[in-house]
Amino acid sequence: MSKSTVTPAAVVAQTVFRVALGSVLIAHGSQKLFGWFGGGGVEGTAQGMESMGFRPARQHAVLAGVGEAGAGAALALGLATPAAGAAAAITMGVAASVHTPNGFFASQGGLEYPAVLGLAAAAFSQAGAGAVSLDSATRNVFNQPWMRVVALTAIPVAIGVQVYRRRKALAADVAASPEVDSVEDAAADAAPDEA
Repeated sequence: MSKSTVTPAAVVAQTVFRVALGSVLIAHGSQKLFGWFGGGGVEGTAQGMESMGFRPARQHAVLAGVGEAGAGAALALGLATPAAGAAAAITMGVAASVHTPNGFFASQGGLEYPAVLGLAAAAFSQAGAGAVSLDSATRNVFNQPWMRVVALTAIPVAIGVQVYRRRKALAADVAASPEVDSVEDAAADAAPDEA
């Protein structure tokens, strides 16, 4: 068997996709952190987080913004790719769980958009940034095999913890409000109408 080589076209494709994904995440996180691109900034995002069952809301707003913008910047640069990919995948996985009551398609406010971003980020956490990256330039000091294992383990665990905490907060809202019949109704009411 011959050792496979990476073609120049594959390097270009991986780099373009990684930088594009990172750029989308930076823009998305900047909406939450700074109010750029029509976003609500930390205060507006915190209000939305509160209504969706994320407590404390301001802390979750900042974490979501950093999980998107910070991890997006690291992905775009190809730096610490296992950690950056995991952070983005966790953030977008939690976002996808919020959109689940609206179904799959983004046009109906479904989970399609955040799920695809999260899956792409998770793939980079495992595959690495490629030859044209800061990880490659630093001889992969922040892209070790054990880091990829930790990232792969952390993604579903962290998403599960956040989804559980959110459902617990929504259940407390149901118990305190006679107008809401179930946690599912509260989650559906809190689900964003648009991606």
